[in-house]
Amino acid sequence: MATHALGLFGTPSEALAAAGELKGSGFGQPSVISPIPLETAEEVLGEKKSVIKRFTFFGALFGGLGGFALAAGTAVLYVHPTGGRPIITWPPFLIITYEMTILFGILATVIGFLVSARFPAFRDRIYVPEAAVDKFAVAVPCEDQSVFERAAAILRGAGAEEVREVTE
Repeated sequence: MATHALGLFGTPSEALAAAGELKGSGFGQPSVISPIPLETAEEVLGEKKSVIKRFTFFGALFGGLGGFALAAGTAVLYVHPTGGRPIITWPPFLIITYEMTILFGILATVIGFLVSARFPAFRDRIYVPEAAVDKFAVAVPCEDQSVFERAAAILRGAGAEEVREVTE
C-alpha cells in the first residue's frame, strides 16, 4: 500500500504553489484534488501526454491490414474465373480495407479513452470528502516516514490548514 502526504488548502493558489514546490523538491508527481477546474494546474504540474492517439493509430493500422487480408484471403480461398487478370487486385479490396481501418480505429479510440480515463479503476485513488466541497488537496507519494516528514514540512510551509497521512 502506498502512503501519501496530503495537505488541505483553502485557496487554489496555495495548493498549486505547494504542488509546484513539491515537484521542484524532487518528490514524485503530486496530485491536486479540487472541487472546481483549475486552468493554471497544467502550468504547475505539466501537461499530461495523451495515449489515445497511439491507440487510434494502431487500431486503424491493424484494421486496414486485417481488412485487406480478409478480402485477399477470401479471394484466394474461393477462386473465381478472372479471365487472366490477377486474383488479388487493389481497387475492389480498397473498399473493405478503408471500412475496416475506420471501424478498428474507432473501436481502438474508445478503448484508449477508457484506458486513459482509468476505467475500470485497477487501483484505488485518494478521495478526500473536503476536497469535493470547499477545500483544495495536494497529495504526494511517500516511501517512508522521513520522506513523509519532509513533504509535510513543505505542505505546512506553503500554508496547509491540515496535513495528514493517507494510504490508498
